[in-house]
Amino acid sequence: MKHRTTIALTAALLLCAGSAVADAALAIGASAPLADTAMKGTDGSDHTIAGSAGDKGTLVVFTCNHCPWAKAWEERIVALGNHAAAQGVGVIAINSNDPKAYEDDGFAEMQQRAKERGMNFPYVVDATSDVARAFGATRTPEAYLFDASGKLVYHGTIDDNAQEPEKVEKRYLADAVDAVVAGAAVPVAETKALGCGIKFRGEG
Repeated sequence: MKHRTTIALTAALLLCAGSAVADAALAIGASAPLADTAMKGTDGSDHTIAGSAGDKGTLVVFTCNHCPWAKAWEERIVALGNHAAAQGVGVIAINSNDPKAYEDDGFAEMQQRAKERGMNFPYVVDATSDVARAFGATRTPEAYLFDASGKLVYHGTIDDNAQEPEKVEKRYLADAVDAVVAGAAVPVAETKALGCGIKFRGEG
């Protein structure tokens, strides 16, 4: 069963990879681009990355509803996001996908997902996909963690096993969040983001 799940996720990754066109990847040490861009959240209010910043840092996660990889990591992302928010790290989840490509990525579906999962942080629409482009984000999910001074200290994937949570050995994002909360150096600054290609708006 686990072998079949792995094959299914791998096939889904290939199918939904798409053509991801973005700016160059944001460098470690950089500040968040377009931080004052207003994005509509599932709570009906507008949110910005700057306005979501916490005293200890800020976690930005590009994700969506339809992607099998985003779904596989979703519970862990929400749990980590809720924990980080409670520890003084601001959190914002961003859906940059064009819902014309996948109806599951529509706003109503986002609202339902946020409610079902108990997200205690904004889940917002990147209505032009420009925020994702500015970050150089190409995958869902893809995480960017900034420290208290607003500098990027971690970029990449969630952990080392999307399919089998019980077998995770490397908690890349969780360890980075713990380090930021403690004011310590992040143990691993960059990993390869794994997931579906972002379906950028305005590409056809």
